[in-house]
Amino acid sequence: CVMIWEGNPVELLAPAGNWEALEAAVEAGADAVYLGGKAFNMRLHRQDMNFDDEALARAVTYAHAHQVRLYITINNLISEEEIEPLRRYLLYLNEIRPDAILVQDFAVISLAEELGMSLPLHASVMMNIHNEAAMRLLKEHGITRIVASREMTLAELALLRQTTGLEIEYFVHGDMCISESGQCVHSGILFGQSGNRGRCLKPCRWPYEIIDEITGESLENAAAGPYKLALKDMCLYRNLPELIQSGVYSFKIEGRMRPADFVHRIVGTYRRAIDAYLADPAGYRVNEEDWQDLYENRARDFTTSFALGQPTAEAIGWDGTREPRFFSKASPEASLDPHLLADEPAISPQKTTPYPFLTVHAADLNGVSAACENGADAVIISGETWRPRRPWTLDDIRRALRLTREYGVRTIIDTPRSTHQRECRELSQFFFTLEEMGPDAILVGNPGILKLAAECATLPIHADFSFNLFNHRAAAFLKEQRVSLGTVSLELAFPQLRDLVQHTSLPLEIILHGVTESMICDHNLPALALGNYDPLENPSFNDRRYALRDEAEEIHPLRQDQYGRFHILFAKDLCLYPYLSKLKGFSSYRIEGQDYAPHLLGKITRLYREALDSLAAGKEPLDLDALAALQNDSPRTFGCGTYRFHLSR
Repeated sequence: CVMIWEGNPVELLAPAGNWEALEAAVEAGADAVYLGGKAFNMRLHRQDMNFDDEALARAVTYAHAHQVRLYITINNLISEEEIEPLRRYLLYLNEIRPDAILVQDFAVISLAEELGMSLPLHASVMMNIHNEAAMRLLKEHGITRIVASREMTLAELALLRQTTGLEIEYFVHGDMCISESGQCVHSGILFGQSGNRGRCLKPCRWPYEIIDEITGESLENAAAGPYKLALKDMCLYRNLPELIQSGVYSFKIEGRMRPADFVHRIVGTYRRAIDAYLADPAGYRVNEEDWQDLYENRARDFTTSFALGQPTAEAIGWDGTREPRFFSKASPEASLDPHLLADEPAISPQKTTPYPFLTVHAADLNGVSAACENGADAVIISGETWRPRRPWTLDDIRRALRLTREYGVRTIIDTPRSTHQRECRELSQFFFTLEEMGPDAILVGNPGILKLAAECATLPIHADFSFNLFNHRAAAFLKEQRVSLGTVSLELAFPQLRDLVQHTSLPLEIILHGVTESMICDHNLPALALGNYDPLENPSFNDRRYALRDEAEEIHPLRQDQYGRFHILFAKDLCLYPYLSKLKGFSSYRIEGQDYAPHLLGKITRLYREALDSLAAGKEPLDLDALAALQNDSPRTFGCGTYRFHLSR
């Protein structure tokens, strides 16, 4: 027999938003503390919180004097104008020597490599790391720890720890997002306050009414309550044995905006429990007095979320009574304003092209035909399919390839945005099959599938909008991983987009028109809200078209893919048609048409094809009468996305 562990096998990681909270965390027994500077982190709402440069240096000295590790967060997306300040900040951090830096944006990894920094890098939960291939890719670039996706179970984490050797950090207590991390753009597009840049206004905490999207019928008489996206707080206090045995190394407590007494109480409670278990695993019992104190002083109610398996309706705070703060109220999405960018300088072309390249995302073979017949240069197929449509089969793909080749149109094979073990195994086999079929490219949605595609296929690789491409350093990083085309972030304001294009050598694609997603989540939202779904008795439940109506009367359609994940759509479809003259020089322009009937997709494709050709010929590209007619035929009204903002903060 051997001991399961020697020394301290786990780390209790505490948050600190100010000096008092730092002292409280250390005094209560934290092994490590994480905190942020005045910029470049995910908690930027309050100017009185976080640490200036001098305070960061003092914090490192203080923590090390108490044998506590200190991690500094640079876990937000970096816009182009922030690259040089980021470079200086990294050099400063390398001088003061924290124990690690927590990162989201590939630009930080790229700059750290260029600067020869010796500080360990940890991958933030905002990178949405949920598979082995992603961990292997990041490990090659200096990442020593990943903060695992909140949607991962302890069983999945145990396997990843064994296969990659990387340290795993996991949220064990505190505020939770219902969207997959890094994949919610609702706040950024609606308010210009990006959740990926540290300023989320929490639209997931609004009340919503669930309706039948087709008929408009309210289904509230069967609903559990109005706060349908409001997850309870994570709490694994009663499950510490399972957590420790899973191989998770760092137990992360959320709460950098919490006061010192709150931090002290939670850290102390977890410290005592962890120490008790490590000292006597077989004799360990939950300290019910500590539990009662933790429970009575909770903010929201508690859930174990995905740690022990798929959450039930008990994970949602349906009535909203324990919500500590509402950051915003529902507001109408921005309508289409043809004159919005009239005073903005146009984007300089990335390169000279014979004519603008138009790519169309089609939902089925009829959609492929419509796109080809109306001027598409490429079509995107496969990947996530929204019910009641069925997933693309290999035979469907072969038929699509025959069709596109007849028209001289390229075919790009899409892949799922989220890829846990099941999807990765399927895609590994799929990529080998694609090599024989010979499509023109693979579109990937996360770092793991980028890694798999590069290993299993020789086809060109395109990076989708889910990579949150915000700056030229991140673009350069992707290019080094064999990406030949990157899709720009949906959250970029126009001036930021212009700066990105002018500094980037990677060919870029922009989404011009179509349905866009505000969030993706691994919860069956209608089933949780309505409570009358049994996959054995009524599997057709998920084929009904549901939607969420907010207090601004905006209707957000819900779409379930073949993997059971739900995509929450914006109420308005993106339409950049009036601004085409400002958007010259992209390598590709995309229409997101997977929610359109084929005849409508054909009309949209034709409108943009003619406009882009006119623009290339130096003519006025707009036909506003045709745009108005298209609006009448479309299932949703048109909006301008984030383009009403001068800056995505």
